[in-house]
Amino acid sequence: MSRTAAIAVLCSMLAASAADAVPGTIVILRHGEKPTGKNSGFFLCSVGVRRSEALAAQYLGKDASKPLLPYGFYAFFAITPHTLELAAPSAGTWSLPLISYSVLPNAKESDADKTKELNLRTQQAVNNVMTNHDWDGKVVVMTWEHKHIANKKLEEEFPGQQVTLRQLLHLDKLGSVVPDTWSGDNYDYFWIVKYADGSTTPSSFQAIKQHFDGKYADLPHNDWGKPEKLPKDSGCES
Repeated sequence: MSRTAAIAVLCSMLAASAADAVPGTIVILRHGEKPTGKNSGFFLCSVGVRRSEALAAQYLGKDASKPLLPYGFYAFFAITPHTLELAAPSAGTWSLPLISYSVLPNAKESDADKTKELNLRTQQAVNNVMTNHDWDGKVVVMTWEHKHIANKKLEEEFPGQQVTLRQLLHLDKLGSVVPDTWSGDNYDYFWIVKYADGSTTPSSFQAIKQHFDGKYADLPHNDWGKPEKLPKDSGCES
C-alpha cells in the first residue's frame, strides 16, 4: 500500500471513530435568572442563585433528592458567566470540572460581534461533545445561552451555518416536536436528548419542567411560553 493510500485509510478510520463518539444523553438547560442593571452580564440575581442551588439539591447533584436521570452525569459544559454560575454547584457535587467555552460580556463589543463569538464557541463545544470518546454513551449536561439553544430568527440570520444547539445536535431532524425557539420567558425547563447506536441523529426528545420541593418550592415554574412570576423585590430581570 502506498503512503498516500495508507494516509487516506487512516483518515477514514479516524473520521469513523470520531463519528462513533456520541453521548448517550445530552441534557440542555438555560442559565438562571439574571438581574437588571449594568452588572447583569456577570451575576445571577437572587432567584437565579437559588435555582442553581436547587438544581444541585434536587435534580442534577450527586445526592439529588429527585435525580433527573437514574444514572450519573459525566461532563458539564457552560458558555457565559450566567451559565457557569448556574451549573457550578451541580458539577461540584460530582467533583467534575465545569468545561467552559467562555464568552464574557464586553461593553466595547458590538452585538453582532458577540453573536458571532457565541456562534463559534457553541460550534466548538458541540464538536467536543460529539467527538470526544470520554463522553461516548454517557450523559453530558450543557447549560447554555437561550438564543444559542434554539432561535429561529438567529438561524435565519446565518443561512448555510449551524449556530444553535438545535441545529448542531440535529434536533431539527425531529421536526415540530422540538420548539424552533427557546422561549425568553423560561428558565425552568430541561431538554433531554437521547442518541442510540452511535447515530448523531437523536432517537428521542423530551422537555421537562423544573418543579422544586421544600425550601425551593417558591421558585418560578411557569409553563412553556408563559410569563414568569417573580417576587417584586427580587431585583431580577422580567
